[in-house]
Amino acid sequence: MNLTLAHVLIMSATLLIVIGGGIYAARAVKTAEGYSLGGRSSGAVMVAGSIAGTVVGGGATIGTAQLAYSAGLSAWWFTLGSGIAFIIMGLFYAGKLRMTGLETIPQYLQKNYGKKTAGLAGIISSIGILFSAVASCLPGIQMISAIFGTSIYISAIFLIILVACYVFFGGMKSAGVGGLLKMVVIWISLFAAGVSAFLFLHQMPAEEFNVYFPEAFWCSMVGMGIESALYNLFSMIVGILCTQTYVQCIFSAMTPRTAKIGAFLAAAIVIPVGLPSVAIGMYMHAFEPGVLPVLVLPIYLIEHQPVWLGGIALGGLILSLVGSIGGLSLGIGTMLTRDIIGKIWKIPEKKNLMVLRSLVVAVMAFAACIALCNMESQVLFWNYMSMALRGCGVFLPLTAAIFAVGKISNNGVFYSMLISTLVPLLWTILGNPPISPLFIGLGISGMMFLIIKVKTY
Repeated sequence: MNLTLAHVLIMSATLLIVIGGGIYAARAVKTAEGYSLGGRSSGAVMVAGSIAGTVVGGGATIGTAQLAYSAGLSAWWFTLGSGIAFIIMGLFYAGKLRMTGLETIPQYLQKNYGKKTAGLAGIISSIGILFSAVASCLPGIQMISAIFGTSIYISAIFLIILVACYVFFGGMKSAGVGGLLKMVVIWISLFAAGVSAFLFLHQMPAEEFNVYFPEAFWCSMVGMGIESALYNLFSMIVGILCTQTYVQCIFSAMTPRTAKIGAFLAAAIVIPVGLPSVAIGMYMHAFEPGVLPVLVLPIYLIEHQPVWLGGIALGGLILSLVGSIGGLSLGIGTMLTRDIIGKIWKIPEKKNLMVLRSLVVAVMAFAACIALCNMESQVLFWNYMSMALRGCGVFLPLTAAIFAVGKISNNGVFYSMLISTLVPLLWTILGNPPISPLFIGLGISGMMFLIIKVKTY
């Protein structure tokens, strides 16, 4: 890549402004609840910033461009599915969740199904969210390595330091402020870069366009098959609706109404973000077919855009990865502190904040280690697998806890969650299943819910 000193300086200034804003906001954080929920004082815009700042990570930017490079428009499903999920969350889930005054999904499940089910939900959710963090670590490590010429191991350490600066000091408060600033940077720079790629593709003569994109799937949302499209959509919906990180943003809202509006604003921010990455991925397929797919987006920004725009957009890309890893790690750290470690060992209130911060950093480091062992894997593979793992076991129990309060057998829910998670996971490990693991898991969960004994009073 033809990276110049100007690129590096502009990118560094962008990083400093956004991360510095998050650190400045962290001054008010004094307690563990203030760290994990921002003192439950977030307005709708701050809720939206926290949500969008986390979901718009490696999958929504670099991963979407990577997939569009080989599959075209169908790569948009990640951000489109995310936005649809947040609309559903705003309509049906956000208000009811915020009214409880709780902090984590396992706490909500414990209230309805008991401690055993809550502990299992914490483990399943933590593993699933971890895979999403891996999805942002992969392009982050490769991008830093390609830009600065460092080894992947040094790049991983540098990435962890950036993430720690983003979220370590202020938690949800830093994630909210940083998320808002990050989305401003990404919206302006990525859309400006994407418009030029789209216009170039749009103005290509039909004969030339057909040479580069001969198959019909390039311009179809179901180009990879209807089952694949449905899998991508449903995995995003069920995964997001039962992800601690996004529900935690809902819990941080001032009121239930604020939580709803924040979810709708997040959808409006997230849905369009994937389109410029799709246009850039298809552009690079036509004009630079030999590049490493995971570096399609950064190479385009460096070599096909003005230096000032490329530098700002590169900073935005790194921020998208940093914010996503930070927000996801915060979600896992909160569940581990409140619902797993905190249940085994009684943590003194004064040490809660220190333990939570330490766990957030440990999760970041673990995600980076997994990424280092899987550097050749597809970014969106980890995202979709993450959403499916969370959704198979937790989605229906959480939905039933919200809309059928106190009517479902505790033990039945525990075994439903366990089996509907393990079966699709083993199915995937043992071979390439003809049916999506997500549909297998949801099918098992649904059938078990039909036969679970409903409580009678």
